[in-house]
Amino acid sequence: MFRSKFLSSFILLLSAFLVACQGGLRLRHPASSPTPPLPPAEAVARSFLQAWEQGDYSTMYGLLTPTAQAAVAREEFIATYSSAAEAMTLTRLVTSLRAVLEEEGTGLADFNATFETLLAGSFQVTNTLSLRLEENRWGVVWSRACILAQLKDGNHLYLAPEVPPRGNIYDRSGRGLAVNGARVVIGVVPEKMRDPDHTLFVLSLILQEPIATLHDKYANTSSHWFVPLGEISAQQSAQYYDTLADLPGVLLREKAMRLYRGAKLAPHVMGYVGTIGPQEVEHWRERGYPRDAVVGKAGLEAWGEELLAGRRGGTLTIVSPKGDLIATLARRPSDPSRNIYTTIDWSLQQKAAELLEGKVGAIVALEPRTGQVLALASSPTFDPNDFIPAIASDDWQNLISTPGQPLLNRATQGLYPPASVFKIVTMSAALDSGVYTPSSIFNCEGTWTGLSKAWPMRCWVWPGRHGTLDLRDGLIHSCDAVFYEIGLTLYEKDPDIVPDYARRFGLGQPTGLTGLREEAGLVPDDAWKRHNVGESWTAGDSVNSAIGQGYVLVTPLQLALVVSTVGNGGTIYRPQIIQKIGGTQDAQEQVFAPEVRSILQISPEHLETVREALRGVVSDPGGTAYYAFRDCPIPVAGKTGTAENPTGEPHALFAGYAPADDPKIAIAVVIENAGQRAAAAVPIFRKLVETFLGAEAVE
Repeated sequence: MFRSKFLSSFILLLSAFLVACQGGLRLRHPASSPTPPLPPAEAVARSFLQAWEQGDYSTMYGLLTPTAQAAVAREEFIATYSSAAEAMTLTRLVTSLRAVLEEEGTGLADFNATFETLLAGSFQVTNTLSLRLEENRWGVVWSRACILAQLKDGNHLYLAPEVPPRGNIYDRSGRGLAVNGARVVIGVVPEKMRDPDHTLFVLSLILQEPIATLHDKYANTSSHWFVPLGEISAQQSAQYYDTLADLPGVLLREKAMRLYRGAKLAPHVMGYVGTIGPQEVEHWRERGYPRDAVVGKAGLEAWGEELLAGRRGGTLTIVSPKGDLIATLARRPSDPSRNIYTTIDWSLQQKAAELLEGKVGAIVALEPRTGQVLALASSPTFDPNDFIPAIASDDWQNLISTPGQPLLNRATQGLYPPASVFKIVTMSAALDSGVYTPSSIFNCEGTWTGLSKAWPMRCWVWPGRHGTLDLRDGLIHSCDAVFYEIGLTLYEKDPDIVPDYARRFGLGQPTGLTGLREEAGLVPDDAWKRHNVGESWTAGDSVNSAIGQGYVLVTPLQLALVVSTVGNGGTIYRPQIIQKIGGTQDAQEQVFAPEVRSILQISPEHLETVREALRGVVSDPGGTAYYAFRDCPIPVAGKTGTAENPTGEPHALFAGYAPADDPKIAIAVVIENAGQRAAAAVPIFRKLVETFLGAEAVE
């Protein structure tokens, strides 16, 4: 039975096989299958060009003939294309295949190529790829002429950059803060040196470079070209002129350089320029900068790089090994740079820097009616001229490792407890929330036990006492007991009252200052404390915050903005340090108008009460700054502060404005580790006011 079924199945299978054979089916052993059809020469040429457009040099190399691959290593091939792209500052390549001629194992592919470059603009060429059938496949017969037809016989690309002079940075009246000067580049034309050993010996002494280092700079370059070896100042050039003139093959070329007015005139505002670091090369190369370019590294030099540098242009050529011009491929002229005019007042800035000498701290001065920054100083400081042309490694390490952190801009990045200056905010919240009135009565016995009798909190006047005070007197005398009580009462009504008013003043957020880095500061609340400390907000936190201690942090710039806002009647300006950007033949001058960020959400009557109290701080015999201003001819309003410092002596603060009835200037002064009371900050404030308003100091 089984045998019968098997035979039947076999007969059916055989019948099907015969039918299939009659229909033309040919069964082949896998080993006898034909190889895939060869890609035509056109496909290879098209793939080669597409890979070039994408910068896929490895794929391009794989499309070369075996003979071409044997003649040039993959790494050399990739480096050749990479170097060509870098030399011409290539940003985009577009190719189109025009025609392919294929005959008896050889082929020619005509194509167009459009090169778009950063510096020289765009240019188009027509070129040819040779193709050959080798080892049963088509490939490109390669030479450097595949890039550009003229790149043969040792010819090479040369881009002559056109670099506009760097724009200057001025103060508000047009006095130069960062301007262009000159240095002298010493270089050699190797083939014209008669006695290289003697020449290098002399240059080594002048440039303070080892002879071997100088030799290496020109050893692998064309002997026909000028090779720069180092730079000296214009004064040094005059000193060594006769010596250098007697050295055949040595040439001098003048080079623009940056000059700063030194450490006293806003180095933290100006910033500095420097050479491109190894990690930055690609970033700047994509913008058309060579590896040895000088760029803005910090401050306005970095912020305004595009304006100050202008747009580089260039002429792209092909030259022979001897330097003869073979072809000019493209040229684009440079666009001029633009000058930046700041709001800085030269005399006030210089005075602020002098008053900070030998201290650690910061000063910020604003114009209350516009928000313009009149002075912005930080100490310790640095001299940006030390970065020209490049700062020595040891000097850089000293700068970044110095405990005083001279590169830190304390005016915008230093974070401090606002101390009693914050009582301006607390008093505003107390009045505007409706919980207190100007005549609300408090009692100070030198200590306050509102949280617990077992935990008495001292007023700064302890072991003395302020006695009975109203709210206005509480700010004038800076009575901690008054503000402890306010902090607790407002907490019991709503823990978010004081944080809310602090944010209305612009605290806890960047001021929006253009051009400089700044910190946001900190206005703590329950949500912040839960997230960062893992605990809920307590009455004790509110009590500490009410006197500007605890977790509250501000920058000197923010303090200046607070008193500026109070002084001008409640307008919160965006601090402005850029006055205008100079025009060019093709670009109009750009003037920056004052920018109002918001209007302080506090009633004018309550704000006026705060202003009266700030005037009393310096005019009332019980005011904390009375003795420092009792003979001052200029009416001043302000607030003292002593910020607790867990790592050392307290910081001294004073923030205020003048004249008190029509403010022209608002200033915040912070002096670190200055000890108890604000004695270190108050006289600095007074001298700055007198400098700016023209009053004579009364000894």
